[in-house]
Amino acid sequence: MSDTITADLDGDDSVANRSEIVFAYDAEDTNPNGNPLSANDKPRIDETTGTAVVTDVRLKRYLRDQLDDDGYGVYIQNPTKSDADSVLDRDDLFSAVTGIDEDDLGDMTGSEAAETFLANATDVRYFGATCSFSSDFQSAIGDGFPGQFIGPVQFSHARSLNTVVQKSESKQLSTVVSSGGDAEQGTFATDNRLQYAFVPFHGVVNEVGADDTLLSQTDVERLDTLLWRSLKNQTLTRSKMGHQPRLYLRVEYATDAFHIGTLDDGLELVQETPDAELRNITDVVLGVDGLIGDLSEYSDHVETVHVTADRHLTVEADGETGGPDHLISALEDAVGVNSVVEVDPYGE
Repeated sequence: MSDTITADLDGDDSVANRSEIVFAYDAEDTNPNGNPLSANDKPRIDETTGTAVVTDVRLKRYLRDQLDDDGYGVYIQNPTKSDADSVLDRDDLFSAVTGIDEDDLGDMTGSEAAETFLANATDVRYFGATCSFSSDFQSAIGDGFPGQFIGPVQFSHARSLNTVVQKSESKQLSTVVSSGGDAEQGTFATDNRLQYAFVPFHGVVNEVGADDTLLSQTDVERLDTLLWRSLKNQTLTRSKMGHQPRLYLRVEYATDAFHIGTLDDGLELVQETPDAELRNITDVVLGVDGLIGDLSEYSDHVETVHVTADRHLTVEADGETGGPDHLISALEDAVGVNSVVEVDPYGE
């Protein structure tokens, strides 16, 4: 078995109800999500609105890398973090995450192999995966193993709340490497960054799909710290420095098969400072009246609001501005004091 934390699939830890997530962070003097098909990995920007675009794939990579660092098994691995000498194929990835070789599969049914796989591949329990094995491996694994797992945790693409400005002082970078003797070789690239972007993600945890990947309630609750820590810990590189998580909300509903939907649409930037002059979080005032209004209207469906807000975040609610305490008070007014739980993003 691989040396990773595995899930305990015994007992009643199933996901009973749906959750909806709003996760907002900002990016200062950095590239939130480069487009590898563009010249010099330019930031993704919506050509019509001028807002920065960050894909769900970028966010999920942060989350997978954090799970890996936390000691949980990850199937869709980051090649830059792998200890392997070469990129593993799907067969090898299955064996690496489960500790089961092709020769061992004959002693298991396909469904047993799938359960062992999901117990070890934490990222698949969250986000799903396509398992395109070789014909020999697929034959050994049996017909009871699904070819695809649909992830119960999904995020939409995010667009910044502000129109972004590309930094005019983008620099030409050069790297010079000696090839032996006096010979040297160099490469050049443009360092593309945005001045500032405030980016909100919207996500849903589907309790119906959770049964298919064996996602547990413990897995869901792990998200309350995982997203925050992933942004803090997985952006400590030259190209990603400047990211900071600012707001996390997970609304857990009390009603089966219900969620409000697009809660992130209830966020807006309301400060007087024009978009082109935004430099950091101290310039930002986040309007939350739309989000608070939605929660208040559907408060009978809300079980718990799990919330974390950065100490530097300023919010406007009901015509007044304040810090995290002001946000908490507005949430309590909307859904009730006992339904709001402040989360320590660095706690267990």
